[in-house]
Amino acid sequence: MTGTMPSRPHDIADDLRRQITTGRIQPGERLPSETVLAERYAVSTVTLRRALAALQGEGLVEKIHGKGNFVRRPHRKIMYVGGWGTLDPWTAAEPSLRVSVHSTTVPAHGHLTTLLKVPVGSPLAEFSCLSVEEETPHGLAHIYMPRDLAPAGVLDDNSACRQAFARFAVLGPPPATTRETVCTRPPTPDEASALRIGSASPVLSVTRVSTDFTGRVVEAALLTFPGDRVDAVFTIHRVIDERQAQG
Repeated sequence: MTGTMPSRPHDIADDLRRQITTGRIQPGERLPSETVLAERYAVSTVTLRRALAALQGEGLVEKIHGKGNFVRRPHRKIMYVGGWGTLDPWTAAEPSLRVSVHSTTVPAHGHLTTLLKVPVGSPLAEFSCLSVEEETPHGLAHIYMPRDLAPAGVLDDNSACRQAFARFAVLGPPPATTRETVCTRPPTPDEASALRIGSASPVLSVTRVSTDFTGRVVEAALLTFPGDRVDAVFTIHRVIDERQAQG
């Protein structure tokens, strides 16, 4: 630790953050106990815990019950392939990466009626997916589709659907169009809990809407990834007019 004696929580957080980012405190290393740190910085444990809470919220420090505070190790990133609306097949095929799926039927309400262009109360199949590597969550998906379009036996013996879940892909037949809206934002409390991230850690949010050739919305997916655990790659395919090609 440094010889300086910062007194306010954000000063202590700045000092610890600098030591973490410069490598003086290594990933996976356990910090001294809160009592020792409080004595070192000449502050109360309450003040010290506020500083640690700021670092925990940023995802730099993880508090493990009964063991102490540890510097988080960098997470292996997965790749989201924009335009195809899936996780990279090689990433999704990693043996250590598994996806849990829960399904239910919900009535359409709020923004779901707008996304799927259905009346309020229409039955929707909802699939909640959580992608986890060992004990580290990598992605969260809520996939909705009109109940009459949900594939039969989707969680039982339908291997194609299981592969789609593993890649967070469109569940039904290939759609005619897929529109993806991407942004970064703070996580909701439920997302922070499911993804095991701090409330101040940004997430990559993808809203994906797929339609068939008649213009009917066949699926809407709300995908959420921790910002430090995903790369999103978008490839632009140039469309050449037939007359230009002939010229």
